[in-house]
Amino acid sequence: MKRETAWRVFAGEYNDSTVEIKGNGEMSPSYVVTPLGAKINRLFIIGVLTDTENISEQGELLRAHVSDPTGVFTLYSGQYQQDATDALSNIEVPAFVAIIGKSRTYTPEEGTLYVSIRPEKIIEVNAQTRDRWILETCKNTKDRVEAIMEAMKMTETNINELKKLGYSRELSEGITTALKNYENIDLDKYVTLIHESLQYLVPSKKTLPDIKIDEKTDEEKEEKPTEENIEEKEEIATETEKEEEGSEEIEKTVLKTIKKLEGDDGAPWDSITEKCEKTGLDKDSIEEALSSLMDKGLIYEPVLGTIKTT
Repeated sequence: MKRETAWRVFAGEYNDSTVEIKGNGEMSPSYVVTPLGAKINRLFIIGVLTDTENISEQGELLRAHVSDPTGVFTLYSGQYQQDATDALSNIEVPAFVAIIGKSRTYTPEEGTLYVSIRPEKIIEVNAQTRDRWILETCKNTKDRVEAIMEAMKMTETNINELKKLGYSRELSEGITTALKNYENIDLDKYVTLIHESLQYLVPSKKTLPDIKIDEKTDEEKEEKPTEENIEEKEEIATETEKEEEGSEEIEKTVLKTIKKLEGDDGAPWDSITEKCEKTGLDKDSIEEALSSLMDKGLIYEPVLGTIKTT
């Protein structure tokens, strides 16, 4: 039997999945199909292992979470994945980990699908390895965005036509399934996801891939640069840069506060908020900064209401 491809996907794409292809027989593989057409039976992910928890009385089933720049993967590992379960039990969180695992789904009610991962192999890695995975996953995500854009141009999505354009059979089948089952796929969301992940690695606009979603209208193509609209664009760019700089400064303040407050068990969320408010920050900005720092893997929540730095 052919070994399934281990897809590189971000949590932000994987967790949006609501389509499953179930295998017909006992040995037939099942797949999770993402909105961008990744037809996933196995995944390869790297991120920050933020927590591990026993969720059965006998301690035979563990639940863990792994964070990447776009979201959080949920893992479940039990006695039938003993090596992976032992690894999860022995790794001290937080830690950078590389995981190869199988896609899993849970349907509590009709129309609702939750995805998770059953790990097959887990090893600790360093930050440089994690960064390389982010870059490769950005490239793969970009390829899927461009492939689905090509498919959207077709009168009828055709696997063979996509293959002629150079896309693999697996991706061509996945894209065809995605377009049949997902309504109004928000490609802008995934382009933004790529951009933000690259900005996390290197905060430079030069790193951003050239992906265009919407074709310009004839009026937009004929628009001539004028002194007024040039000044307006410069003002918008300046304001955007100021906002980004402001967000970075807020995050630095919040992170510095956490480091001052945390002990062996971490810092209480309320204490962080209270201390940061005394520096002049408002509550919404503090919570946005905390969420952003979690997405970047710089902090995590070992227990509800408590924050620790990585």
